[in-house]
Amino acid sequence: MRGARALTAALILAVACGAAGCGQPGFGAPVQPAALPQVAPPQSQLRLGVYEYGDQSSYAAVTGFTASTGVRPNLVLQYTGWETGFDFTLAYDARAHHAEPLIQLQPSGISLAAITAGHYDRYLRTFANEVRRFGGPVVLGFAHEMNGTWYGWGRTHVPAPEWVAAWRHVVQVFRQQHASNATWLWTVSHTADVAILRSYWPGPSYVDWVGIDGYYRAPSASYGSVFGGAVDAVRQVTRKPILVAETAVADSVNRQPQDILQLFRGVKRQHLLGLVWFDRDQLGGSRDQPAGTAAANWRLEGDQPAVRAFNTAVRDYLW
Repeated sequence: MRGARALTAALILAVACGAAGCGQPGFGAPVQPAALPQVAPPQSQLRLGVYEYGDQSSYAAVTGFTASTGVRPNLVLQYTGWETGFDFTLAYDARAHHAEPLIQLQPSGISLAAITAGHYDRYLRTFANEVRRFGGPVVLGFAHEMNGTWYGWGRTHVPAPEWVAAWRHVVQVFRQQHASNATWLWTVSHTADVAILRSYWPGPSYVDWVGIDGYYRAPSASYGSVFGGAVDAVRQVTRKPILVAETAVADSVNRQPQDILQLFRGVKRQHLLGLVWFDRDQLGGSRDQPAGTAAANWRLEGDQPAVRAFNTAVRDYLW
């Protein structure tokens, strides 16, 4: 009996030593990184959103983002091609995780005049009915960043009055279908000129929130240079609540943690609704942003200083 007990004790000790690294001379127990505080959305109107590239109907990437950062977003951004139906899978998964879908409708290759003329009303009515049937809050945008030139519906491609007429028509169709759970987000690029913004403004009865998209792309970027002027310009057009609807800090600027904290401080200082992090690697894992390109590795995962800064910023400046 004593021998059996001794054998059992030896086995327990061996297992414990193996787990602690005793079998490797000079090495102690491995040190695990400190767990990040878990940050959940408060019962308030402040928003922290995320965009994950890939299969947007799967919530796995969003839960992976939470596992990496400790932050559970309450907005999940999705870009939807024209004549694509409402994504119930994403919507119900978001609801189960106490989040709301934020959907940007993108009329790529579509005539905005044809939208206004009613040629796509069947599609719009179907989408509106699906949003109404879902029943939970849904944030909707249409033809975003129109004050820029890079989209086919943007400035230099479509006259501002034509864009405004299409926006109003889309909103009207949704209202006719009683999709009252939709919040309409009018989204502009941070390269905001007051006169241009005024020309694209649909009017206060057609907009609930304003979105501003912008990124820290260069080492010289600051909250003031990216968003400060844009917020001031928007507030000369409307006093609607403002959301930073798409943003991130490039990991190639060598000051990502500091800039993340500054970004959140600016959102708090200017009393914005919050921000949506564009968590996408556009460079295949490279840390070097090619000169003259807007692409970058915007993902936080795998960069512990950036992840810690993000977690701290959410706790200290947003939630």
